[in-house]
Amino acid sequence: MNRVCELFGIKYPIIMGGMSWAGTSKLAAAVSEAGGLGIIGAGPMRKDDLQREIDNLRRLTDKPFGVNIILVSPYSDELIEVVIKNKVPVVTFGAGNPTKYIKDLKENGIKVVPVVASDNLARMVERSGADAVIAEGMESGGHIGEVTTFVLVNAVAKKVKIPVIAAGGIADGKGMAAAFALGAEGIQMGTRFIASKEADTHENFKGLILRSGIRDTVITGANLGHSARVIKTRFAKIVKELEVKSPEEAENVLVGSLRKAVLDGNLEEGSFMAGQSSGLIDNIKSVHEIIEEIVKEFFETIDRLKEVGF
Repeated sequence: MNRVCELFGIKYPIIMGGMSWAGTSKLAAAVSEAGGLGIIGAGPMRKDDLQREIDNLRRLTDKPFGVNIILVSPYSDELIEVVIKNKVPVVTFGAGNPTKYIKDLKENGIKVVPVVASDNLARMVERSGADAVIAEGMESGGHIGEVTTFVLVNAVAKKVKIPVIAAGGIADGKGMAAAFALGAEGIQMGTRFIASKEADTHENFKGLILRSGIRDTVITGANLGHSARVIKTRFAKIVKELEVKSPEEAENVLVGSLRKAVLDGNLEEGSFMAGQSSGLIDNIKSVHEIIEEIVKEFFETIDRLKEVGF
């Protein structure tokens, strides 16, 4: 037990990333049932979509869970109304500054945990009442900042008093131990949970993760103002070329590309958002097995460090 476990009422300080399309109620419920905090990824949803996912999750588990809201969504206001109406225990935020929502959520007993890519934003949301922050480094999949997890977690943990959850490049117990050494009190994982039995992501997506090495991701969208880490594919190469030659065309081909990857496994038109931790993943296991193995390896790593005099 630590502050993250106590804050969320969970067994292990392991949080599921808020993944658009991949972050279903089924996967979130599995993470919560295994002792972590499952997160419904509300990124592409409207209010009715989110309501259905919350209802389904609560049929699958009575454990704590959360909802992730992407602040660039045009529907963020209505999604906030849904989480308040349903008394969702935790809301995580990505892609922006959520300070305008924090007061209302807190007044309704909801824990607020923004994703941050800088120590300055971490301090800002702490002053606004955030309960914890997720410091997400550029190793992570999907939309990213410019600072590595190793540096970001270290800096954020020095600047805030609220719990810090590390994200980006973490897929095993050794990574969790490293994050704790930097000052984190929990970890968030996305890519590792995509490669699970409970994930409804297409088998092509899971296969790409299993075949990837640590250098098999690339950043697209940098020249468009919204950098995202994806697995290297022919489509990713085309996007990077279009960013320079025809930014407008690049934007057009990216529309719907994440859905095509996650749901359809479309290797020609899909944007397979995944982190560098893909290179650490070589199996598909149940969520329960994944979490138990990570916790076991975490403690083994800590014990090994003690044995060598640390």
